[in-house]
Amino acid sequence: MSSAQSPHADLVGALYRDHRGWLLAWLQRSMACRQRAEDLSQDTFVRLLGRAQLDAPREPRAFLAAVAKGLMFDHFRRAALEQAYLAELALMPEAEQPSPEVQHLILEDLKAIDRLLGKLSSKARAAFLHNRLDGMSHAEIAERMGVSVSRVRQYIAQGMRQCYVALYGEPT
Repeated sequence: MSSAQSPHADLVGALYRDHRGWLLAWLQRSMACRQRAEDLSQDTFVRLLGRAQLDAPREPRAFLAAVAKGLMFDHFRRAALEQAYLAELALMPEAEQPSPEVQHLILEDLKAIDRLLGKLSSKARAAFLHNRLDGMSHAEIAERMGVSVSRVRQYIAQGMRQCYVALYGEPT
């Protein structure tokens, strides 16, 4: 990507050149897999290139660690989601299990939904998950969260919209 394509490509290039080795070593201390640490290191810089605006950080290593930490949490959350899905599949009789291809497609859809639900506020995400996964009513969620029933409806609608976007794309 050239500087003409991104106004901050030079800044990202300098961060990469000056701190990539440090970031990779930092990630390797947190990850059991060297290749995953390398992927997360690269993903950190790709994430920075994708930003609309980027100012030079006063503490570049702390900044890079914060970005990488977010990506690492996303990785662990997706891995936990995958393990939960595989555990549920293991409970199904083998004859009723979807084919490996369908399992893969379902898992990709779940990951897409998880990414989009991650964009919701913590309250909206919690309300949506309480409703859809725990089967709680709007009134039960409102009481638990200390908000109105109409607010719970709004939160759940936000979650439903994100699921729709994950599965079908933005509505036209």
